[in-house]
Amino acid sequence: MKGVTIVGLAEIDTGKDVSYATDGPHPHLDTIFEVSNKYLRRVFNEQQLNEFKTDCLHNIRGDRDSTVEQFIKSYYDLVKKEYQKQYANADSALNQDIFSEPNRPKLLWGNCLDFLRRMDSESVQLMITSPPYYNARDYSQWETLDAYLDEMSCIIKECYRVLDNHRPFVFNVGDIFDNDNRQTKSTWGKRRIPLGAYFTMIFEEHGFQFVDDFIWDKGEVQTQRHKNGNRPYPLYQYPINCYEHIFIFYKHRLDETPYPCPICGCLKVNGNAYSGVGIKSWECKNLDCFKRSAGNRGKRFSARTQLMTGLQRAHNFVDEDLLRMWRRDIVKLAPVIKINSKGHNTLGHTAPFPREIPEYAVRVFSGMEESVLDPFAGSFTTTIESLRLGRNSIGIELNRTLFRDAVLKRIPGALFTKPKEVDSEWI
Repeated sequence: MKGVTIVGLAEIDTGKDVSYATDGPHPHLDTIFEVSNKYLRRVFNEQQLNEFKTDCLHNIRGDRDSTVEQFIKSYYDLVKKEYQKQYANADSALNQDIFSEPNRPKLLWGNCLDFLRRMDSESVQLMITSPPYYNARDYSQWETLDAYLDEMSCIIKECYRVLDNHRPFVFNVGDIFDNDNRQTKSTWGKRRIPLGAYFTMIFEEHGFQFVDDFIWDKGEVQTQRHKNGNRPYPLYQYPINCYEHIFIFYKHRLDETPYPCPICGCLKVNGNAYSGVGIKSWECKNLDCFKRSAGNRGKRFSARTQLMTGLQRAHNFVDEDLLRMWRRDIVKLAPVIKINSKGHNTLGHTAPFPREIPEYAVRVFSGMEESVLDPFAGSFTTTIESLRLGRNSIGIELNRTLFRDAVLKRIPGALFTKPKEVDSEWI
């Protein structure tokens, strides 16, 4: 091996996890590199491999099981780092601002597409947002529905790149009643516009997979649409629009990089059947692996199953009450009361969504200390809930002038900390 000297380590394997009383690495680390050598060379070039070995030998300590766990983490980290290098437009200073100081919420003021294009690939573990609805507010106006959908498509495409692999995007959107401005700007051009259907097509176009659709039952909302001039006759009747979608989309980018066996840590693996679209499975072929089936088959696994197993920690436990509340895909949540007794908007936003949505999403779809991003932060409800639940929380909002004062008053009271602000451009 060029450039690295590995001290010979005696092989000791009783099939049990034994402590290794030394300041050096456990003997099994030597075994991992010996068994995996030709497989590692298929993934990394000589320089990458030498640096990886040196790093492992200097930093991995503990018993055999701990050695396997640390080796696998180091391997996954390096694979991701090399993948991220393929994207040339990342801004290292911006990424430092976003991913440092995890105990402070990040408020990014500016165009979310601009920020997303400067972020590292697959650097965020969960996205939660509710986009600006087409022409529903004075601050969210487009010439036509097509212009709106084109802009949303560019943003969702970039979100796919920034979202980590095998991770979800929780997307809240409702249908609206407006003129799509495709044929006419007259009043007769108004219709119910199924934004949920359009967004589903956009997400799938950019590689996301539709998984679930929670229906947010908003109860008796304030509308007169169903009255229709008090004409109780055929063809005059329309229902009250009292629900919104909470879509769950997943990113499963096909990654054919071989990954180490979660039992023995070795790279002596063969490709197995796909366990889903974009999910490559592997099978351990190391005959000396610590666990093999009655038929002498090795452990079968995927990067996704490794991810899910890694999140099974006590601090990520989801309590039964929350799961019961969201057991059915129709969830009744009252709209947010934002106007106080004096007629003031306490949240500074005309259309905030309830905290129960990001609370559920953060706890069910991410782990402690992972990064959560809301590209249309608005009143920063997602950002506040994410930090409260121990995540690195990031929110992007274009309308600094409209929302900043209210947000800066709200966050310290909710989180007892000052946010970290990053400016780009604002209106």
